[in-house]
Amino acid sequence: MSLETLFSPFQYKGLTLRNRFVMAPMTRAFATDGIPNQQIADYYTRRAAGEVGLILTEGTVVNRGASKNIKDIPNFYGDEALKNWKHVADSVHAAGGAIAPQIWHVGNTPYGWEPPVPFESPATMTIEDIHATIKAFADAARDAKAQGFDALELHGAHGYLIDQFFWEGTNTRTDEYGGATIKERSRFAVDVVKAVREAVGPDFVIILRISQWKQQDYTAKLAHTPAELENWLQPLTDAGVDIFHGSQRRYWEPEFDESDLNFAGWIKKVTGQPTITVGSVGLSGDFSGAFQGQGSETAGIDELIRRYERGDFDLVAVGRSLLQDPEWVQKIKAGSFDKVSAFDAASLGKLY
Repeated sequence: MSLETLFSPFQYKGLTLRNRFVMAPMTRAFATDGIPNQQIADYYTRRAAGEVGLILTEGTVVNRGASKNIKDIPNFYGDEALKNWKHVADSVHAAGGAIAPQIWHVGNTPYGWEPPVPFESPATMTIEDIHATIKAFADAARDAKAQGFDALELHGAHGYLIDQFFWEGTNTRTDEYGGATIKERSRFAVDVVKAVREAVGPDFVIILRISQWKQQDYTAKLAHTPAELENWLQPLTDAGVDIFHGSQRRYWEPEFDESDLNFAGWIKKVTGQPTITVGSVGLSGDFSGAFQGQGSETAGIDELIRRYERGDFDLVAVGRSLLQDPEWVQKIKAGSFDKVSAFDAASLGKLY
C-alpha cells in the first residue's frame, strides 16, 4: 500500500482534480445574514493552498423562504450572495484548487431560529411548492456554473428535505411524490436532478450526497439490501447524477452483511458511478461527539488506502481534520503523521 495512490489525478467529464482528497461540506454559519464574506473566502482558499483536491462548501441554500434553519447559513441566490460566491470560487482557483457548492434545503428541521415562513416538509408541501422548489434547485445549479464553480453537490442526506422525501418516516404522501418503496419516494430527487442536469448541460459534474442515517435517527436505513440500494439509486443515475457521496459515520464499517464493502463501495458496485467515501477519516471517533464538546484522537489511514486500492471508491472526503488544519493534506502527502493533531471540538467555534 502506498500513499501515492491517493495523490493521483482524478478526471470525470468536465471535472479535473489534482488528487483524491475532498473537503467534506460542514455547516459553519459564519455568513453575514446569509451573505458569504471575506472570512469565508479566506477559509476555503487556505484549504486550496493546502492542496485539497476538491472543496465542497458548507451547505448553501436555495431561494425558498424556509430553506435554512440558522440565520447565517449562506444563501446561493441573490445578486450580492452570488457575487461573493464568485469571489470565493475565483480565490480558490487562484490557489490551485477546485470548488463545488453544496446546494441545500433543510426541510423541516427546526434549530432555534425561525425562518420568515413555516418550514417545508413532504407532509406540508403542495404540488406547486414542490415544483417551485425543484426550480429553485435548478436556478442555483445554473448560477453555480455561471459563477465559475467546477461542479456542484446536491445535499440529499442526513434528514434534510431531499432525504425527507426518501425516508418513509417523513414521507407519508399518497400522490406521485410518495409511495411504499424507496424507488417511488425518490421521485422528488429524480425530478430535482433532471432539472439540474437541464440547467447545467451534459458535462458539468453533479454530485449527490446521500446517507442511510438521519440526524433524527442514526439507525435509520433507506435500503436494507443491495437490491433495494440499486432500486433507490439507478433512477438517480439515469436522471443525471455523476458522482455519489456516500455519507456514513465511520468509513470502515460494512454497509450490508454480504461483504466488508462500506456505503460508498456498495454504491459504486450497484451503479457503476464514481463515489466519495467519508466518515472519521484519520480520526478514531465519529463526528457526533463533537457537538457535545468531545474531541477525537488521530488514527492511521492504512485501511482507507487498502479499500481505495481495491477500487471501492474514487475520492475521500475529510471533515473535522480539515476544519481544524488547512494543511492536513500536505502533512499526509509528506508522511508527517506526527504533525497531525487530534481533533479539538473547540475548532467548531471559528474559521481557521
